[in-house]
Amino acid sequence: MNDRARARWRLIVAGRVQGVGFRPFVARQARRLGLTGAVANTAEGVVIEIEGPQTALKSFRRSLDEDGPPAARVDLITATTIPPLGDADFYVRTHHAAGGGAPALAPDRAPCPACRAEIRDPAARRFRYPFTACADCGPRWSITTGLPWERARTTLAGFALCPACLREFEAPEDRRFHAEAMACPECGPQLTLRTPDGDARSTGDAALRAAVDILREGGILALKGTGGFQLLVDATRPDAVARLRRRKQRPEKPLAVMLPGRAEPASLARIDEVEQALLESPEAPIVLVEGRPEAPLAEEVAPGLGRRGLMRPSTPLHLLLLDDFGEPVVCTSGNRSGEPLCVEGDEAVARLGDIADAILDHDRPVARALDDSVFQVAAGEPQCLRLGRGCMPTRVPLPAGEPAVAPGPVTLALGGQLKAAPALAFANEVVVGAHVGDLESDTALQRLNREARALGELCGVDIERIACDRHPDYASTRLAETWNLPLTRVQHHHAHAVAALAEHGVREPALALVWDGAGLGDDGTLWGGECLSLDRDGSWRRSGHLRPFRLAGGEAAMREPRRALLGLLHARYHGDRATLEASPARALFTAAEWQPLLACLDRGINAPVTSSAGRLFDAVAALSGLRIAAGYEGQAALRVQEAAEAAGPADNAAQYGDTDAITLDTDLAPWQGDWAPLVDALLAERPARPVDAPARMATRLHRALAGFAVAAARANNRETVALTGGCFQNRWLLQQCVDALRAAGFRPLWPQRIPPGDGGLATGQAVIARRATSPVRTTDGD
Repeated sequence: MNDRARARWRLIVAGRVQGVGFRPFVARQARRLGLTGAVANTAEGVVIEIEGPQTALKSFRRSLDEDGPPAARVDLITATTIPPLGDADFYVRTHHAAGGGAPALAPDRAPCPACRAEIRDPAARRFRYPFTACADCGPRWSITTGLPWERARTTLAGFALCPACLREFEAPEDRRFHAEAMACPECGPQLTLRTPDGDARSTGDAALRAAVDILREGGILALKGTGGFQLLVDATRPDAVARLRRRKQRPEKPLAVMLPGRAEPASLARIDEVEQALLESPEAPIVLVEGRPEAPLAEEVAPGLGRRGLMRPSTPLHLLLLDDFGEPVVCTSGNRSGEPLCVEGDEAVARLGDIADAILDHDRPVARALDDSVFQVAAGEPQCLRLGRGCMPTRVPLPAGEPAVAPGPVTLALGGQLKAAPALAFANEVVVGAHVGDLESDTALQRLNREARALGELCGVDIERIACDRHPDYASTRLAETWNLPLTRVQHHHAHAVAALAEHGVREPALALVWDGAGLGDDGTLWGGECLSLDRDGSWRRSGHLRPFRLAGGEAAMREPRRALLGLLHARYHGDRATLEASPARALFTAAEWQPLLACLDRGINAPVTSSAGRLFDAVAALSGLRIAAGYEGQAALRVQEAAEAAGPADNAAQYGDTDAITLDTDLAPWQGDWAPLVDALLAERPARPVDAPARMATRLHRALAGFAVAAARANNRETVALTGGCFQNRWLLQQCVDALRAAGFRPLWPQRIPPGDGGLATGQAVIARRATSPVRTTDGD
């Protein structure tokens, strides 16, 4: 073929190619090579028709893979040859087709270096403008009302570009060439500072400066961010942080801290290279890092904990506010404890008016409510603990071997009761929705319903099947039942296991160690220390689990680790009264509490059976004196984790001996991991070494669970071992298990992009339900 002969190609580019400056990039490359044609965003992806000499076309094709914008990700390019048209130039088109494609849009991105410099430059047109954006940064998912990505389908549709912005938008050499989220002080959104009652106090830059004064006075500021409201207060003032906790009704749970844009994180925390990269990334998540005791942060930020959640300014508004204030601020979700995020100004006045001293509002509507994403570094890799701003939408390709069914069955999954987040499976991928939160209120449930429906609408598909947890009392289960669609109820731990494997593209015989607080098991008990064997055909079985024990007082035991300890010792001593009276549990209860609780355990009344690893952590927290009651979910286990981390790794097996293992009782089916030797060893620690007993007990627990992971893997004889469930948010436990499994010749996998806790449930539910072929059979729990 003559490489100089003119040809015309039609290229469909799939991946993250909308909202990332891909069309401007294509236009610049085409013009550089002397090619003509057009590019447009469509529901299929980015469609390019390009014409010119064969040599130039080949160079252009290579550049799509090798030279794209930083935020872009090209997954697939489909090319066909079509007749030449003889265009005079290369054009960026507006395409009005909607629906039919996955939301390949980029997440919201923190200000890029060029925009940061611009808003700090007194000579720049956008000096101190808090809604500055370009093709490389700014809001995306949070303002999207439809696809393909164009300004008309965002909440900026009502802000017509002024002549100066329009010139930038149409200039191929400008970094705002077709930057759909751009604006300026003349034509874009504006700030308003309101009183708690909603009255306007000031606007524009005066509102920003007045908001800084509120923080300097120790006041609480409600600020409308990219995905909704946040509550800010000076993080160096104990009185201010304590006031926020009282008003927000969040007495102990850690609060995130946002750093000024020019501040060095190393002054507040010990940070490695991976953590530093996460902090400086365009996603700007909250990153959990090891705090410095000498750092000038109020102890009330994270009472009793060594780790801190740090983040960089995620928008120009945050950047300007922190530049002016000059100190780190607490930056936490704009809600009262147990409620979902406030999104718009009227809602903030109604729900935050008695918390905040002022409300910094603006007139750009929020299309998608988004909490901040949360990450940590675990086993050397970034691990997502909460999916939100900067990470949404997240797409997980279905594992190799999955049937690529199109157009269906399109399956929507609603997750569980806690940390709810929806997911949608169709074609060859799962699109994971944003964190909604615990479904403790009607408002939260309504938001989950809206976000779930929006996933289908933005993907342009009709939902054909619903998936939910098997627990009949979960609010998400009741919501699923109202959709009047074929319903698949998925066992809780099975969903965790499949989500972890799907993220890594694995569908093969595997073992999943699913350790969490609790989930309804097939036998009616509360599972949570599970070893599940999964086969390639989608079948699974519970091959083993931790030895069960009863929880004294049912749900109260979820809040009081002392009750988990009592149930554990009751099982260990087979209810023997004399031994229990002499046990450490006795001192944790009054005389009025003691006998009724023992009676509950004896009779099995209001004392459910559990195999939960999370409750085992609670019991050790109470036994070691670290925590006998929990102020928030996972607090007791977190204290045990930090005690083990502070102690460091066990020197060798001889330091603790081999008598503290969790042993496998294989005479039972499913087999059980018996924690009795471990409990005996822990009890021996208390009187023998009272000073460092908590650290040693925490170390023993982690070491025993890592040994149990290896024993379980050997019993199942499967190379691939998935580590998932809420307990594997514990980075120390994860590291110990990963190291032990690798040393024993196994291949451990763990969630990294999808949360290991209940925020990842919907992903597994969607994959499992989509495999099903008989809605009647799967609804009954097959």
